[in-house]
Amino acid sequence: MEFIMANYSRPLMRFLLSLTRHERPAAEDLLQETMLRTWRNLASLPSGEENARRWLFTVARRVAIDAARMRQVRPAEVSIREAAEMAIQDTSDSTLALQSVVEAFHGLSADHRNVLTELYIRGASVEQAAERLGIPRGTVKSRAHYAMHALKTTIGGGAEAA
Repeated sequence: MEFIMANYSRPLMRFLLSLTRHERPAAEDLLQETMLRTWRNLASLPSGEENARRWLFTVARRVAIDAARMRQVRPAEVSIREAAEMAIQDTSDSTLALQSVVEAFHGLSADHRNVLTELYIRGASVEQAAERLGIPRGTVKSRAHYAMHALKTTIGGGAEAA
């Protein structure tokens, strides 16, 4: 195996660099995988320098093809910096959306806020909300409907979202 590494690692590296558009870390990973497959299948290595060379380059090409196929199947890799920036942006977007909902909620009348609090925050049924608030069931349904319509309109859904 030392003979193979000494005589073929540089030419294989140049070949793999060309396949990876000169991305050295990717080419090094492919070279390592090529040598690992070679070591595992050492008994299959043909005799004769030219045959061994062809065999090694075929293994390297197949390793590169396998790696390309794996990249197509799994999600794109991102750096830690990109992931952090995406998380910050997502958090910012979520925070702004939550802030819009809270502001719209506080813009509702107290009666509408109380009904939505009972139904959606406390998880009460219409009957339970009516009992807790001391109002008829129909009033709970009506206030919930108009409160949700007002929220959708205020947040930006407009009349078409209702």
